[in-house]
Amino acid sequence: MRILHIIPSYLPARLASGPIIPTHTLNGELVKKGIEVIVYTTNLDGVSFLDVPLNQEVIIDGVKVFYFPVTSRLWQYSCGLHHALARNVKDFDLVHITSVFLSASTLGAYYAEKFSKPYIISPHGSLMRESLSRRSFKKQLYILLFEKRNLENASAVHFLVEQEREDYLRAGLFLKKGIVIPNGLDIENLKSQVLSLKSENIFRNQFRIKQDKKVILFLGRLHPIKGLDTLIPAFAKVIKKEPGAVLVLAGPSENNYKETIKSEIGNWKLEIGENVILTDMLVGDDKITALRESDVFILPSYTEAVSMATLEAMYFGLPVIVTKNSGLSSIIKRDGAGLVVEKDVNQVAEAVLKILRNSELAEKMGERGRELVNNEFSGAKVAEKFLKEYNEAIKNYEAPN
Repeated sequence: MRILHIIPSYLPARLASGPIIPTHTLNGELVKKGIEVIVYTTNLDGVSFLDVPLNQEVIIDGVKVFYFPVTSRLWQYSCGLHHALARNVKDFDLVHITSVFLSASTLGAYYAEKFSKPYIISPHGSLMRESLSRRSFKKQLYILLFEKRNLENASAVHFLVEQEREDYLRAGLFLKKGIVIPNGLDIENLKSQVLSLKSENIFRNQFRIKQDKKVILFLGRLHPIKGLDTLIPAFAKVIKKEPGAVLVLAGPSENNYKETIKSEIGNWKLEIGENVILTDMLVGDDKITALRESDVFILPSYTEAVSMATLEAMYFGLPVIVTKNSGLSSIIKRDGAGLVVEKDVNQVAEAVLKILRNSELAEKMGERGRELVNNEFSGAKVAEKFLKEYNEAIKNYEAPN
């Protein structure tokens, strides 16, 4: 089986890391199962460009990746990618598109249909209610002109959680077949990274956090959708009752949102003092050590499908706090892996205090979270589910009229 995976940005890109890392985990696991996976992508990484070989095969963990230069930032269009699709889609058994609202989805769907190849679209949360409400007129117009046809002719639309499918249907979009498969975590790679670490307290020493301090960790894009407008004032309430708490905000800034956060922190300066650490995106060993040496993980998003950072936090035994808008909220609540709250300053503060003040509860939540990830979110299990769907899509494919 030959699979073409089309995605606008790919490793080593980091700023669009939401879909990139789980997509690569999936592709790597498929390769282990003997599937030939080829990725078509661009050299874009947020507002920057990757220093990668262009228009030629690059092997990453057995996955064949082709990077094509972006011709226009508008629509993230790449002439080279366009030409490659026109030439080569006919040679694949199935096309998997991880994109909406960009040229990758429209061109991928067009050429899959032209050459009578089944294709699956993974919106990765971009068609959820909260996401659609932002720039709603432009998005609705784009759906009407382009995406509606792409979605209608797809063999299946892939959702990360049931909530994402419900939001999709509530938006009135046509669904021939919906499949719900979560992001997968590369557990074996995480294990090897942990084993390679030579010492303890690397993260705390780096940021001069004393051992008696309780670390509240946020990992993710610095973007309005992540709910930092709730987290910062909530932490101001926490610090009044737990002065030994430290809030770490780690992630890449989008649209200069980091400056907004600094301003918000400044508004609470007298209350939170020096107890907030604002740093860039943590990757590799830096991220592993942050997860190992923190006490609670928090993600108070306006909306979220499946957060990889939340899964990683649970794998490392951290109790997690998420809002009801998170696609993982029902599972976390079901298994007791953390606390699920409204996106409310008081509720967020109370949840943090509850965990910080009860070490036994925190430990139990961490254990349940680790078990949950191992049972339901391993990359190998996710790949098995996708492989089944790929086979069914190929077997049952009927070209649109």
